Amino acid sequence: MEDFLSDLIQERSAANEHFADLVEAAFQRRELIRRLAEIRAERSISQTQLAARMGTSQSAIARLESGDSDARASTLGRYAAAIGHRIEFTVVDGSAKRSRLKGRKPSVATA
Repeated sequence: MEDFLSDLIQERSAANEHFADLVEAAFQRRELIRRLAEIRAERSISQTQLAARMGTSQSAIARLESGDSDARASTLGRYAAAIGHRIEFTVVDGSAKRSRLKGRKPSVATA
């Protein structure tokens, strides 16, 4: 499967030079959401409890955590705050490419 995915990214990158960067950005967002959900579970906070803290529905939390929605930065920030954390953003030079986070977890700071 990885070969198929690599081939697809390479093919699409030929048509759009920024495609691989877009894929990497999507992967990093997904990893951030996974980390937030992991922290939520570690703190024994249910999706329903989190939804109440955020003023949203449990189904919206489930969609976010499953990757069925593309969350705004403000939504991710509210999620992090509701579990006692904050998200820190860093701007990095795009010419210094990183590959698939090299096994590191996204940074979610304690509030």
